[in-house]
Amino acid sequence: MSNTSGYTSSPPQAGYYPVLPPQALMGVRTRRMIAVLLDLVFVSIVATILFLLIGAATFGIGWLLLPPLFPIIAFLYNGLTVSGWRMATLGMKAMDLEVRTMTGQPVPFLNAAFHGVLFWLSWYLTGGLVLLTSLITADKRCLHDILAGVIVVRRAA
Repeated sequence: MSNTSGYTSSPPQAGYYPVLPPQALMGVRTRRMIAVLLDLVFVSIVATILFLLIGAATFGIGWLLLPPLFPIIAFLYNGLTVSGWRMATLGMKAMDLEVRTMTGQPVPFLNAAFHGVLFWLSWYLTGGLVLLTSLITADKRCLHDILAGVIVVRRAA
């Protein structure tokens, strides 16, 4: 039996349904790090363009919006892309990754946005150390993945 993720499903094991084949997690850690960098560049470019446009349109008064602008864009970007039909941010898509719930289903918007908020918050607070959690978890999940109830896997062929 196969579900929408393309992985064969069988009885739950170790908290997963469907059971993930080994190739679903191959190279996920490295690909995620590259995807984060790509997404950071993309979100930074969008935030800079919006910052300049808002500043020009309001003769500089709108520049007071700078502190919340980046987190708002990151929240919407992660929420809309991960909960969308591709189930991945642009960086994840470029690295052949997708985000799923622990049951193998697409991630709802609120979970995807919460996942993004947790990631960026932990990134700012720990300076990227949040990714170290993936070194000790068998399924290569980071702390923000565990808290949001999602898993990042390779896209099924």
